[in-house]
Amino acid sequence: MSVSHELLDVVDENDNVITVKTRGEIHALGLMHRAVHILVFNSDDELFLQKRSLNKDEQPGKWDSSAAGHLDSGEDYDDCARREIAEELGIQVDQSLEQLFKLPASLLTGNEHCMVYRCVHDGPMVLAPEEIDDGQWISPSVMDRRVTSHDSSLTESVCLIWAKYRTQDSESS
Repeated sequence: MSVSHELLDVVDENDNVITVKTRGEIHALGLMHRAVHILVFNSDDELFLQKRSLNKDEQPGKWDSSAAGHLDSGEDYDDCARREIAEELGIQVDQSLEQLFKLPASLLTGNEHCMVYRCVHDGPMVLAPEEIDDGQWISPSVMDRRVTSHDSSLTESVCLIWAKYRTQDSESS
């Protein structure tokens, strides 16, 4: 089944499932659906960013969260996060990932309710070539500067996620 024919749950503003449609239909119609984003940090507290493949249908070539993806129809957020981090980065997560927060669906998230996770991993990683063209570790201060300067090489969603993460991070310290 091609990517645009993947079956995803269409959800309402409260993240309740309404129906099932293909990814292509959901994106063409701008319907709300579900996704996960995983922020992978190393033991030096650097964030791994992935550069989206130029073959991606949305935001090709932009820097994004470490791993991300849509929930398949009937899949829960935690299972999707474990699947995506394995598929995109080759990281097998036996224990549960740290669930950070959930962003409501909006234009900035691509109409996706996004559950955001955190993982600490120093490697190795195996980047999925059909998904990712490159990857890099960056310090939180460099990421802060890129987000506050509205770096157009970053996806809107990773900027939103990082801003929320840093707000929560400062509140908990």
